[in-house]
Amino acid sequence: MKKKIVIGLIAAIAFQFVVLSGMYVSAQMPLWTGTEIKLKTVPVDPRSLFRGNYARLEYEISRVDANLFPPGKRLRNGEVVYVSLEPGKNALYEFSEVSLQKPQSGLFLRGRVSDRWFEGPGGSVRIKYGIEALFAPKEKALALEKELADGGVAVVKVSGGGKARLQGVIAQ
Repeated sequence: MKKKIVIGLIAAIAFQFVVLSGMYVSAQMPLWTGTEIKLKTVPVDPRSLFRGNYARLEYEISRVDANLFPPGKRLRNGEVVYVSLEPGKNALYEFSEVSLQKPQSGLFLRGRVSDRWFEGPGGSVRIKYGIEALFAPKEKALALEKELADGGVAVVKVSGGGKARLQGVIAQ
């Protein structure tokens, strides 16, 4: 009886280790194998008392025209969308198109709908990609706030499935 309990505990610990390791590897995969791109960004909210020192970043691709989605399609918060990117000026990547289906080729980001403004003409959809916050020590966050006042460039790694991870931000 005691041997079964010990084996069960070891199995439970091993299962938790495997799940946590899988989550870590999945989160790091874009940084290890992804394609590096650069996106124009501006800081929105430099610090939070609850989350620590970080810069919340806003991208041009964070708001997409609601008319680019299929007519009559009501998007839900958390719905997965894919934003295709193409190289633009100054080696910065820019919005190309948005889709509810995963593109077969090209560079794209996988995001989730986080908000909608004004359904229909003139409306927009906010999309989050998981690259909207850059955490830093207090001194570096304060310096980053001043450096990014006029905008910056985010260096992002993108995996083949569109998963993105923020590597850093460069002041312009």
